[in-house]
Amino acid sequence: MKDNFSAQASIYAQFRPGYPAQLFDFLYDQCEVYDCAWDCAAGNGQMAAALAQRFRQVEATDISEKQLAQAIRQPNIRYSMEAAETPSFPDEVFDLVVVGQAAHWFDLDTFYRQADRMLKPGGVLALVGYNLLRIDAATDALIDQFYTGVLGKYWDAERRLVDEAYAGLPFPFPEIGFPEMFMQYEWSVDHLLGYLNTWSALQHYVRENGRSPLDEAFLSELRTVWPKETAKTVRFPIFWRIGRKDRS
Repeated sequence: MKDNFSAQASIYAQFRPGYPAQLFDFLYDQCEVYDCAWDCAAGNGQMAAALAQRFRQVEATDISEKQLAQAIRQPNIRYSMEAAETPSFPDEVFDLVVVGQAAHWFDLDTFYRQADRMLKPGGVLALVGYNLLRIDAATDALIDQFYTGVLGKYWDAERRLVDEAYAGLPFPFPEIGFPEMFMQYEWSVDHLLGYLNTWSALQHYVRENGRSPLDEAFLSELRTVWPKETAKTVRFPIFWRIGRKDRS
């Protein structure tokens, strides 16, 4: 599993979007028991904090010590620094295993074997992700050009799996259908810029070129479509791969 997010852990915690209540309600509807859940590749614990409202115990793991240092603390969440492929948990302990916007970084064959080992019979595995944000036609055109034109070659190959909404990923269990849903926020342009700084490709660009691609030329174009004092509705389309382990 790659670690592309330790370097920007603090801005990741501040600017990465969180998941809506609708997503968790759907997840809970699939679960038969709310005893123990595993948030794998938990980052700063956004998913874990929500799961802790329903589950007795949440185990949250990540390979980034810096991300875990930023994590949301609750009494029934236990954080540990572990890779998705080599977790230390016993067999058949989890009612739910969930991965938020991270499964594309995994050695999936190994992770799936571990998930199958640790899920209880009838337990649920959910890979959750979200696609490129959508705002309005003019802003979307600028963001799309930045995403593909400026940063295109700086994205890791695994990013293609996100662009494809995980359609190309193998999946080990019979799958469950899911409703269309979005993450939706009212953002300032400064919040957008903070979010763009969390992109792994932007950090790759900075390391290679010694400067940010969020330069005056880009900012000038952005100001023409998004005045500083204006809030805009930002939507992220959510996608899933979700299924249930056999009960036998």
